[in-house]
Amino acid sequence: MHDFILAKEIIDELKTIVAEKKLDQVKKVNVEIGMIHLAHDGHPEHTEDISVENLQFGLASIAKNTAFEKVEFAIKKMAGEHWKITDIEV
Repeated sequence: MHDFILAKEIIDELKTIVAEKKLDQVKKVNVEIGMIHLAHDGHPEHTEDISVENLQFGLASIAKNTAFEKVEFAIKKMAGEHWKITDIEV
């Protein structure tokens, strides 16, 4: 579940970047993830270690039937408590 929430945030951020920079045919997106702070469904915020494999599945599911369907998402774990898109290849 949390993997899908994060995947949606990543796809939404990617849409914003692509629109702002007027990018076409995104081929690969590099993403770094650390421990993620999540609060949902009335539960208090907590830190969660996101599984790279589950996040990959979530990204593929959300990107299906969109302009990002064929994008390769390269996910790297890092220290810290956030995530960021580090590079977009077109």
